[in-house]
Amino acid sequence: MPGILLSQDEEIKNWELGGYVKNLQSIYRLNLFGMDDLVQDNLLHNRLNFQYYPSDKFTFKAELRNRIFYGKRSILLAGFDENDGNDFLDLSKTIVNGDGFLLHSMIDRLYVEYVSGDWEIRLGRQRINWGINTVWNPNDIFNAYNFADFDYEERPGSDALRITYYTGATSSIEFAVKAADSFDKMVIGGLWKFNKGNYDFQILSGYVEDDFVIGGGWAGNLGNASIKGELSYFAPLSDNREEGFAGTFAVDYSFEKGTYLNAGLLYNSLGVTTGGLESLFTSQLSAKNLYPFKYAILMQVNQPLSPLLSIGMANIFSPGDAKALFFNPTITYSIANNWDLNLVGQLMFNQGVEKYESPVQAFFIRFKYSF
Repeated sequence: MPGILLSQDEEIKNWELGGYVKNLQSIYRLNLFGMDDLVQDNLLHNRLNFQYYPSDKFTFKAELRNRIFYGKRSILLAGFDENDGNDFLDLSKTIVNGDGFLLHSMIDRLYVEYVSGDWEIRLGRQRINWGINTVWNPNDIFNAYNFADFDYEERPGSDALRITYYTGATSSIEFAVKAADSFDKMVIGGLWKFNKGNYDFQILSGYVEDDFVIGGGWAGNLGNASIKGELSYFAPLSDNREEGFAGTFAVDYSFEKGTYLNAGLLYNSLGVTTGGLESLFTSQLSAKNLYPFKYAILMQVNQPLSPLLSIGMANIFSPGDAKALFFNPTITYSIANNWDLNLVGQLMFNQGVEKYESPVQAFFIRFKYSF
């Protein structure tokens, strides 16, 4: 086959730069601690994604997120941590923190990757995704995330070393260690992935912040439906920690016309059966404690109405005295090339003395331009 000659203007670049700009308008109806208030907040979010390929074996990646919060100061202080998203390295900076205005910048991806043959080595701030399920991931021991944080699609990263050896087309052995300033804050794990009988399986074991962890997961098809599951057991290595067990199971199905259904179950041994769902935004989530309640049932449906418009609804119910309900309606519309509009609701309900009460009702309007 004859070679292809490139002119100087057509020379292939060894770097890429992309990102997006988002504007998120938030309206909260709060009925907490004797307060009944309507609050509006705003977030202007710019992300820059840079990749550099010095050779066919090395990749350097850096990703920066800049956020401007402006609105009622009580919400800014309650919902924002200056070290938000940081891991071992301090790669964030609050540039301005005024009255109802906050400018924050953070590098949430910064790593170098080496790929040669069956080996892949990555060092730096990265996302180590060991989870399988869509909503809850007990196997995601390095950087579990809060599913309610829909505006952070990239999800948190870890300052870590990860080494992967691919033993086949659908199998691999992976080792990862997360940096920390003391051993009881470290995360060290190994993961084995393999395929058996048209099912993908994984087994993991390791050390997670003074716990020994062992777990596993699977994914495959049952007829035309997809089924997934994950289990993790955390055994404490010191007296001041509790043991924990988390298990999830999910099944999803896509119809020919695009309707998508998803159902899932979560058991969290460290969860509670009483209390309010507002703790979803205040509790420290981890693979050991993925949801405030001990039991959770998920039902989700997404329906495209046209190639540009789709609607969806996700509901989570937690049996117990609280009988907590979480409603998450969504509307997505593609305005034009690279322009998207999202309408999102997050409504929380707890069982009161005589009727259901709603401590938090949140509504979001988001415009996003990608480049």
